[in-house]
Amino acid sequence: MKQFTLRELVAATGGTYFGDPAALDGRIAFVTSDSREVKPGALFVAFAGARADGHDFMADCLCAGAACCLSERDPRPDEQPCVRVDSTLRAIGALAAWHRSRFHIPVVGVTGSVGKTTTKEMIAAVLSARFNVHKTEKNFNNELGVPWTLLKLDDAHEVSVVEMGISDFGEMSRLTRMVRPNIAVLSAIADSHLEFLGSREGALRAKAEIFETMSESDLAVLNGDDALLSRFHPPTRRLTYGMEPGNDFIAENIENLGIRGTRCTIRHGASAFEATIPAYGVHMIYAALAAAAVGSALGMRDAEIAEGISRFRNVGERAHVIETGRLTIVSDCYNANPTSTAAAIDSLAALPGRKVCILGDMLELGENTAALHEGVGEHAAKRGIDLILTTGELSRSTYEGAKRAGGNAVWFPDKAALVAALPEWIRTGDCVLVKASHSMAFEEITEALKAL
Repeated sequence: MKQFTLRELVAATGGTYFGDPAALDGRIAFVTSDSREVKPGALFVAFAGARADGHDFMADCLCAGAACCLSERDPRPDEQPCVRVDSTLRAIGALAAWHRSRFHIPVVGVTGSVGKTTTKEMIAAVLSARFNVHKTEKNFNNELGVPWTLLKLDDAHEVSVVEMGISDFGEMSRLTRMVRPNIAVLSAIADSHLEFLGSREGALRAKAEIFETMSESDLAVLNGDDALLSRFHPPTRRLTYGMEPGNDFIAENIENLGIRGTRCTIRHGASAFEATIPAYGVHMIYAALAAAAVGSALGMRDAEIAEGISRFRNVGERAHVIETGRLTIVSDCYNANPTSTAAAIDSLAALPGRKVCILGDMLELGENTAALHEGVGEHAAKRGIDLILTTGELSRSTYEGAKRAGGNAVWFPDKAALVAALPEWIRTGDCVLVKASHSMAFEEITEALKAL
């Protein structure tokens, strides 16, 4: 992190300083809200959480060498130096926005209803073939995660890739005022967070707030195969990508390598190059195309882009392929909505052998929840999935949709019942997809499958 002084902290946050004025020129080298991470030179940010109140640890953090605390209450003498603000969440956002303004490098903002983290990781992998890349860690993409991401920028970085996730109107406006991207990448607009956004059109309006700080000379990179994004014209330059004709970056000659990934030709203008995507799922092509568009816009050669794509690695429980010797498990338990689940089913359908889907509830889908779950079940049946196991109240509709479409489907009243039935239903050689919204904790099912 590029260091800053306590004086700059006060100015950036608009807070009130408590402590020795001579300490205002002291430097902050590290920012954390975890008292266990405090080291000399740290700024400790006190949040009042559900389990613990960070304000209770301020004195201990200063004893451990913290340079200053950021607090929502007036500090005691043993809790100084301290900057008091009305909201530590808003203050850390203001500090991150100021810190971002110290850097004059390309900043890529990545958003969309599905595929944000994968697209962010692919763009970072491609850009790393030429640049020193700063990127969002894991999926720290909300109003708390984005500030932590931005505050890790330092002078060694040549480009930044920031994931920006929202669930309601106004959130993207607040994020984009921090990030101020030069390039905005929109991966797809899908049935996600509809409880708050109302419709896909509402989702696009909310995500389009990313363009509020962008100018005509900046760039939008859009999934041109997406029904809404293909017709969307932001107030910037525009590049599209996809598999349909008419996009600026197109994938051709697609060869499915199964769990080893996908090979294809990426064409843009008069240029074309071969790329091997070392990750399971044909939908990974979209992430590679988005990354190719960003890399090309930043002056990278095709050979560098292809090298970067080959470096890609998935993170967390996103289409994580596990081969146990008896089964091939695709653990995709981080999140789920109808679009991402349908894509996961399509990728499973392309694998050899008997195919099994274990599907759970997809949350925050609003008033059409039942119909959207039914549609997923119907899709799985029509794609020829051999067995569809479901659990969760909402997933009863998934089961019903699959049965109506002629699928071999079973619904279990709870996760424990499903896990107990796995030895009966799963056979040696099966390819098994495990997918549900994160709160369903389907990682437990993955672990049970691994033990079979």
